[in-house]
Amino acid sequence: MNKKISELLQILERFTKDMPKPLTDIVIKEFGHSPFLILISCLLSLRARDVVTIKIVRKLFKRAQTPQEIIKIPILELEEIIKPIGFYHTKARVLQAVSKEILEEFDGLVPDSEEKLLKIKGVGRKTAALVLSQAFNKPAICVDVHVHRISNRLGLVKTKTPEQTEKALKKVIPQEKWLEINRLLVIWGQNICTPISPFCSKCPLKLKICPQIGVKTTR
Repeated sequence: MNKKISELLQILERFTKDMPKPLTDIVIKEFGHSPFLILISCLLSLRARDVVTIKIVRKLFKRAQTPQEIIKIPILELEEIIKPIGFYHTKARVLQAVSKEILEEFDGLVPDSEEKLLKIKGVGRKTAALVLSQAFNKPAICVDVHVHRISNRLGLVKTKTPEQTEKALKKVIPQEKWLEINRLLVIWGQNICTPISPFCSKCPLKLKICPQIGVKTTR
């Protein structure tokens, strides 16, 4: 691991300790390392803020925590449960379709391989990587908007898509740090390195590590 990445991880680890934890951390703390619950929470979180998603997750998981229980909920009731979240009509149907496919194709168990996860309609690379790393402790880098944005701002990669970022990060980040880099950059992106006008005045990376690539305005 090169010096820049080592220093980056050390700084982020130190400064994120007291910041709000990302959704998956909270789900694992409250509900354990259930692959199915991690998958469902990730599907709900797409295009939604964690602060909203966690409230919906808690409400839903009081009602159902297995594929069998999810598909038994009448669709209108399921919509009502997750209604505060964006795209709730679509997401309710995705949750039931994914649950049904897991029951029919995988004997009710979330698969632990990328190939099989990606065969499930509605599961993309980001979701598959999150489930693999968080639920099964398998090496994977989950690249969401935060990881993609910050990796480019820092100059760790020079990419245009999350898939390109995933491949590029795997070349520069040691495998044992893949899970850590995702978690730390998500927290950093939610609190400091925001999409528009990041809080560079508060950022301990700006002096040594971050060249602020692509940043036009700051706070």
